[in-house]
Amino acid sequence: MRVTVEVVGEDTHEFDVTDETYADLLAEVDLSPHEVSVMVDGAPVPEDQPVDAEHVRVLRLIRGG
Repeated sequence: MRVTVEVVGEDTHEFDVTDETYADLLAEVDLSPHEVSVMVDGAPVPEDQPVDAEHVRVLRLIRGG
């Protein structure tokens, strides 16, 4: 399945996934589960859940400055 990962306010990435979890997607975009929330259809999802959506939004909770 092809998945689009949108890091809100930053950039968008596309990945082919088979058995990956949302945490695996975060690792691909170099983000930690401790600094973001993963959203699918407007609702947060656990990072250890297998990816089952074609569009994922990632909201940064912590931002350096």
